[in-house]
Amino acid sequence: MQGSETVKYSSGTFQAVIDKCEGCERIVEENSTSYCKTYVNPAAKWRLGICNFATHAKPEIKVVKVRINPLKAAKRASSSRRG
Repeated sequence: MQGSETVKYSSGTFQAVIDKCEGCERIVEENSTSYCKTYVNPAAKWRLGICNFATHAKPEIKVVKVRINPLKAAKRASSSRRG
């Protein structure tokens, strides 16, 4: 963009934000409609899960406990000490 040129969100290229976007820091308001200043189509970013631009939502991290056979673990540990 050039120096004094401003973005017109209501020009038709940008689509309004959806309810999942509420609370995000990237929302700008123009003509009483909210738009995402980072992405043109906010609904598409939420289609497959969480929007990667969202500042208000964090991905859930699941901790999975893996069970290890103690005999195999002992064999692996002893073979790595020899080598």
